[in-house]
Amino acid sequence: MLELLDNIVWHSLAGPHRRFAEGDDRVLRYQGDVTSLVGFPVPESPDFDALRPYCRSSERLYCLGWQGAMPRGWNLEVETTIVKMAWDAAMPKGGAAVEPVRLDATHVADAQALAAATNPGPFGSRTIEMGEYFGYLFEGRLVAMAGERMQAGNLHEVSAVCVHPEYQGKGLAREIMFHVIRRQLHRGETPFLHVLKHNERAVRMYERMGFRIHREMPVRVVSLA
Repeated sequence: MLELLDNIVWHSLAGPHRRFAEGDDRVLRYQGDVTSLVGFPVPESPDFDALRPYCRSSERLYCLGWQGAMPRGWNLEVETTIVKMAWDAAMPKGGAAVEPVRLDATHVADAQALAAATNPGPFGSRTIEMGEYFGYLFEGRLVAMAGERMQAGNLHEVSAVCVHPEYQGKGLAREIMFHVIRRQLHRGETPFLHVLKHNERAVRMYERMGFRIHREMPVRVVSLA
């Protein structure tokens, strides 16, 4: 089933997340207020002419798995490499002193503010509709969160892991991730995640937690010229 991870954006949008999709059999993208990911049936050969009708001029869109010359009429905003990692360990133990709370529509503004402060990746006003999201609130303030993003087959992504700078170093990211992972494993799912290759500290942390590297992949952020 890990082969679905090689083109997870397409498989997620063509499957469990079809309700969030815009596009056709040549390209699928998430609705703009959900997230900014774009999928192609063959990611190494993207059809940007097919994507154009589903884009707004100010958008920055994330495309995984392709390199080469940029097509005419498009700007390359960012180019980097991500590491895809999949869970390869036993059920993590519980035992957190405080259980995180399930986030809902009342937490959207706080979740977006936390994402803006920590930059875990694209996070829209409807991102928390993609799956279960949980957070730690101290004195009514959201200071840490993690949740679920893409899914296909039995694969389910752990995403938007972020902790406010004032609360980092207290193990909150690890605890909230384990909370999400335990729920996924109880459902018979395989957790996976994406992390930037240059964030070696995070890669090592995820390996210690129980994730194993599946593969590296180029990722580009593009926009209409």
